[in-house]
Order: sequence, then C-alpha cells, then structure tokens
Amino acid sequence: MKTSYSKFLYMAVLIISTVSCKKYLNVTPDNVGTIDYAFRNRNEAENYLFTCYSTLQQMNTPWLDAGFSTSGEIIYPAPNEINDNQGLNPVGFNIMRGTQNAGKPGLNYWDGTEGGQAIFKAIRRCNTMLENIDKPIDLGESEKKRWIAETKFLKAYYHFYLFRMYGPIPIIDVNLPINSSIEDVKVKRAPVDSVVNYMVRLIDEAIPNLPIQIQNPQLELGRITGLIALSVKAQILTTAASPLFNGNPDYIGFSNKDGQPLFNQAKDNTKWDRAAQACSEALNACLANGLRLHTFTPTAAMPANLPKELKDVLTMQTAITEKWELNTELIWGLNPVFGFGLQERFMPRLSAASATNLSSAQGTLSVPIAQQELFYTANGLPIEEDKTWDYRNRYALKTATATDQYHVHNGYETVAAHFKREPRFYAAIAFDGGVWYGNGELNNPTNAFYVQAKGTTSYAGPKDQSHTNITGYWVKKLVNYLTVYGTQMTYENFHFPLMRLSDLYLMYAEALNEQGKNYSEVLPYIDIVRARANIPAIEDAYTPALSTNPSKYTTQSGLRQIIHQERRIELAFECVPGWDLRRWKELQGVMSKPIQGWNIYNEQSVNYYRPLTLFVPVFSTKNYLWPINSDNFPVNNNLVQNPLW
Repeated sequence: MKTSYSKFLYMAVLIISTVSCKKYLNVTPDNVGTIDYAFRNRNEAENYLFTCYSTLQQMNTPWLDAGFSTSGEIIYPAPNEINDNQGLNPVGFNIMRGTQNAGKPGLNYWDGTEGGQAIFKAIRRCNTMLENIDKPIDLGESEKKRWIAETKFLKAYYHFYLFRMYGPIPIIDVNLPINSSIEDVKVKRAPVDSVVNYMVRLIDEAIPNLPIQIQNPQLELGRITGLIALSVKAQILTTAASPLFNGNPDYIGFSNKDGQPLFNQAKDNTKWDRAAQACSEALNACLANGLRLHTFTPTAAMPANLPKELKDVLTMQTAITEKWELNTELIWGLNPVFGFGLQERFMPRLSAASATNLSSAQGTLSVPIAQQELFYTANGLPIEEDKTWDYRNRYALKTATATDQYHVHNGYETVAAHFKREPRFYAAIAFDGGVWYGNGELNNPTNAFYVQAKGTTSYAGPKDQSHTNITGYWVKKLVNYLTVYGTQMTYENFHFPLMRLSDLYLMYAEALNEQGKNYSEVLPYIDIVRARANIPAIEDAYTPALSTNPSKYTTQSGLRQIIHQERRIELAFECVPGWDLRRWKELQGVMSKPIQGWNIYNEQSVNYYRPLTLFVPVFSTKNYLWPINSDNFPVNNNLVQNPLW
C-alpha cells in the first residue's frame, strides 16, 4: 500500500538533511539529522528554511503542472507514438486522453507520486520550521520575523497548490505530536471557504515582515517578497470568487461524513469585492515600487533602426525570457533556471547543423491548431469577428511577400491564417514558414532563420519517434531568442514566471467586471496590456467598420469573454490559462473539440495544410477536481472522495 498523507501527518519529528552549500536553493532533500541539530544555530536553521523552499523549487518542469499539460494549449504524442529516451514525463498530457483514475491518479500532488510533489510533506516542513524557530540563540529578531513570514507564505502557497487541484482539503496548521492517537491523525477535509480564509490569514500575517523587494539578487533572488505575497493573495481570492468554487451547483450535497458541507451552496458576489480589493492593493504596490510592463530595448550591437515589427515581437518574447533583474514586470519566477533540458522541448530545428543533432531541438511539445486560432488578428479582434480578415478561407494557400518578411519568410508558401496576426502570435508560436530571430541575425533581419516543417526531409519536419512535433506548431515563447542554434546548442537561461504584472492587470480587470463595474472602469486595465502588445484599445478595435460584434465590450458577459480570451493569449503556455479555464468552468468546452494538427508527413503545401484529428480529449464534470488516490481511504475513514470519482 502506498504511503498516505495521513501517515505523514502522524510523524511528529521531521528528519531533515544538512545542506552542502549555504547558498539559497542548493538544497538537499531530508535524509539525516535531528530537529535539535537542524535548529542548533542560525546557519542550520537557515538551511532548514531553504528546505521549506525545496518543494517549490522542484516544481520547475511545466509539463508536471496541470495548468500546463491538461490545458489543451499543448499536446504530446500518445505513448504508442513516441519512444522518448530524454526523460520527459508525459503523465499530465496523457490525462487528456482519458488515463485519469482514482486507483492511480496522474500528477498526484496529494501523495507525491506519478509526477506530483509531496505537498503535505512540504507543509509539515513549514510547520516544523515555525515550531522550532525560537531555538537558535544566535538568530536576530528581525531575521527571525522574516523567516517566519517566508515560511507562513510557503505554507499558504502549498495549501493553495492543493486547493486548486482538490478543492476542499485538510488544513494542516500544526504537526501532530508523536503520541497522537490513531483517531487524531484521521483528519477530514475543511470547507472551501475555511481553506481560503486560512490561506489569506497566513499571507496577511506574513506581509508586514517580508521585504517589499529583494535588495541582493545575487544571494536572495527567488525568496518571497511583499509584492509576491500581495499578488498571490489576489490570485487566491480571485480563484475563490470564480464559478468553480463560488456557488457551483455541481457540488451541492458534497459534504464530509458528518454532514458538513464542503462547498458554499449559493453564489456570493461579495467574494469578487474581496478579490478586487486584493488585486488593487497588489497592483498599486507593484507600480509604487517601480514595476512596469516590459518593453524590448535593443542592445548596442543591434541596428539602430530595428524594425518596429521585430521590436514588437521581441518585446513579447523577452517579457518571459529576459533576465529577472532586468525584467520590469516579473513579480515572481522559479529560481531554477529554464534552460538546457527544458527549452529544447519547444524548439524547431532551423538549420542543417541543428538537424544533425536531433536532441538539441526536439520540439516534441506541440501546439494544436485551435490554440493558434485563439490569437487575435492585427486589429486586436478574434479571427472569427474581424470583418477585414478572411476567416472562411484561412486555410487557403498564400505566398509571403517582402511586406511580410518580419513574420513569414519572403517567398514561402503557407496558409492565410499565418498573416496579419497580432505580435503575440508571432512571439508565442513558431509555424511552417514563420521567421525565427536569433544567433546574431538581428544584425541582418532579412537573413533570419525560418521554420521549414513540411515532410520528413525538412529541417523541422518529423524525423523519428523521439523528435517529432505532431501538429506543426512550436512554443516559441518558451525559448530565449539568444539561445544559439548549431550542432551543439548554447542555451540562454531564464526564470520561468509564476506571476507577471500583465497577469495582475488582467486579474483586476476581471474582478472589476464581475463586480458589475461599468466597462469604462474596466477597459484601462485591459488596454494597457493590449497597448504593450501593439494592438488597438478595445473601443478602437470593436467598431462597426472592423468588428462583427461592435457592442460586445459594453455588456458584462461580452466583456467577460474579452477578458478571458485576453488572459488566454497574454499568458499562454505559462501554466496560467489551464487553471483559469478550470476556475471559470470553461475547460470542458475547450476539451469537447477534437485536437488537430497539420498533416505533417506531406511535403506539398496542398496536402500538408489539411487539418488532421489527432485525438478527442476525455473530460467531464468530474475532471475539474483531482481524484484522491483510493489507497488513502482505508487508512483514513474520515476522508471523502471528490464527486464522481
């Protein structure tokens, strides 16, 4: 039988490792030592603090985040279609194909199996830290307060990670004594509102003693700040106010065995007031401390007259991949760098040199056609709502000209869908014929790389069962444009974002709209994000001359659709839209459609550009919450399973 979280809770003494290096993040999981040893002095206690961070830092693989791999944004070949010897765990992607079950849940963060982390173990570490923080006699009072605050935030965030997946969860506020009875450890799930209030209380207690920003990035980058805490508080309250958790009729009657309801039975609109207030406080704090939406600044080695079309694309790319200390909008990122072992999963092969070393640019993580079609036209409108964009003939063949050269290679034949799209489309997705800047080609943009993907003889086309992109679309957004292509790759690392300022702007817009505010109060927070992407403001885009639905933004429901699509575009591939679709209860609609890609084995355009159904996702109401592994229930008879599992 698998070790359950209940057994973890029964352990009162945590065995913790010593840390081989005093630097932050150089953390070894627990294996030897005692609690007294771990807190005998300041240095050992600091090592223990960093071990509290360790579970978070191990979450640096996006495909093991349900917000990424179960979002429908990206797919991976079926197990019988690929022989991946490079170490990618496909369990999350396989869930979309119907593999999820209570006997062996994928991405099991409750128990820490099947690609998941042992979150309850991480919470127990945090409790141990708080229970023993007074022991080191050489720990100064101000530093102690900061460490307590960091630990409380981490404890809240770990609860939040479980909350998004499982809904009502047990609140683990303290570690149980070693002499606890069997009945004491049989904890039950707490109602949704209780969990939310607990997480927010911990963060509120932490904020006053956290530094507002990191002052010594070389030593402390990645540690929790006041801006991070305020932003995550806004995220928690926005999640709690959303349809999945706020008066969801699907969970009426879902209760503990003693009859305690686990979901509030009616929608409470005041939860949006609370979310809006938290968003406002976080946004104002970020702006007051110098955060701004990132824009690309050409280096001295680049042409002085770098074309605007190129600058717009690079602005959107580097909003993700710019170094943390230079990125004016990154509120929180994972400290393990995103480089070798990760970036190559998203890269097309662009040259003869890279095509000879297939492992350097595997590109096996593929974007479905439906995700490509989510991005706006150059007018900032959905492709099916723009009067000037030929939606019906979007799959017709078209040859690029010199006017398209910064987005589609001059003279290349592709489909009309790849033309006249917004800059975020060209920054986020690579496609057959699409231009890819890098390797110093910024000095001569007309010589830039471009993707050649038709058939097996092309550089980026299918090669074998380990190096094939099955849709013909790559995630350009998650590859640093300075990563150098060749027989041997040189990776330019970056920190994968957990929270960006644009996320906060759009979160606030959503909360204001759900409060019922007039659209004139909401639009500025959307338009600032659109302006950075160089697309028209909402009122300029939704006009009778351009839009088939010009009054869409004037109603709450219409503006809701705009905000939801804006978030899915702006934050695409960042492990955010998948969670958004769940909390909005919209993921089932996305998963009701077949997953399609191009006919990649054909070399002729007329045959290549035929949508091919790869599989039909499996998703129903029960999939909004994760199943708890059934092995837990014989151990804890106070525990109840999520509905329909």
